[in-house]
Amino acid sequence: MSGTLKKKTSIFVVCALLFALCVSVQAQQPKKIYRIGYLTNSPEFSSDSEGAFQQALRERGYIEEEYIVIDWRFSKGKLDQLPQLAAESLSLTPTASSLSAWLRAVKQATNTISIVMGNADDDPVRHGLVASLARPGGNVTGFTNFGSDLAGKRLELLKEIIAKASRVAILFDPNGPGGAGHVRESESIAPALGLRIERLEVSHPGALDTAFQAAMKRRAEAMIVVNTSLITGQSERIIKLAAKTRLPAMYTSSSSVSAGGLMSFSDDPRDRSKRVADYVDRILKGAKPRDLPVQQPTKFELVINLQTAKQIGLTIPPNILARADRVIR
Repeated sequence: MSGTLKKKTSIFVVCALLFALCVSVQAQQPKKIYRIGYLTNSPEFSSDSEGAFQQALRERGYIEEEYIVIDWRFSKGKLDQLPQLAAESLSLTPTASSLSAWLRAVKQATNTISIVMGNADDDPVRHGLVASLARPGGNVTGFTNFGSDLAGKRLELLKEIIAKASRVAILFDPNGPGGAGHVRESESIAPALGLRIERLEVSHPGALDTAFQAAMKRRAEAMIVVNTSLITGQSERIIKLAAKTRLPAMYTSSSSVSAGGLMSFSDDPRDRSKRVADYVDRILKGAKPRDLPVQQPTKFELVINLQTAKQIGLTIPPNILARADRVIR
């Protein structure tokens, strides 16, 4: 094996795409080095997931630069760059991404590299990524958040915080997976809470200012921001616009709250990343993606940023604060 590079295993993770390569560092001491491609949207808004993923791999003995090498790729909300970024990562390593748009780009590029979804934001069966959740059947497995399933809980929380609210705007990309489903689910639940949903479609970054203006014109009293590739790539701007208009915003990812957003209710990204690392470890040891069931979240968290609440003049009820899993003060 001296002086050669032999492909041993390949893994693609949604949030991190992995290629496992067996490298002989020294002729007398061959060592397996697993090369990991990590595809995600923005380094600023996925640091919690990335850190937990890296730590979980370390706990399983995969030390960076010694047993693994990670190739980071960030789209920053530019969907037109996904095919190129996926191809670049695949040319070096396997890749992983937490967004369905990434998954489709990579799946179209390979049917042999094992793909572990870190956080698919819509139904992977409906999008043809797997045959079923219980038996994926191909080279893709991993984890999905089914974000629209939490739509009702997010509306309930907003209603508790702003009891007099009657209109809630939903900011979403109509072309992004998960967005339309979240809106439909919200609209079906809203009447029982005495709420009306105002759709704010954002299909390109230039539409954000118009969307917030529409929210004000329609007298929305709160907003839900549905994270998809385009929306996540504009998170910093959305957070600033929400603060400027003093509009209480609920996000579908806790990373937005860490970056200055008001609040979120979602699956725990650190717990999810640890579970992804477990699947990566199992595949590197010989398991096949087709035999590993796609899993859904088991742990959820409510995160509130009191600094942002104070900035927009909003008082969070004590009973909501008591139920929060994390409070940023």
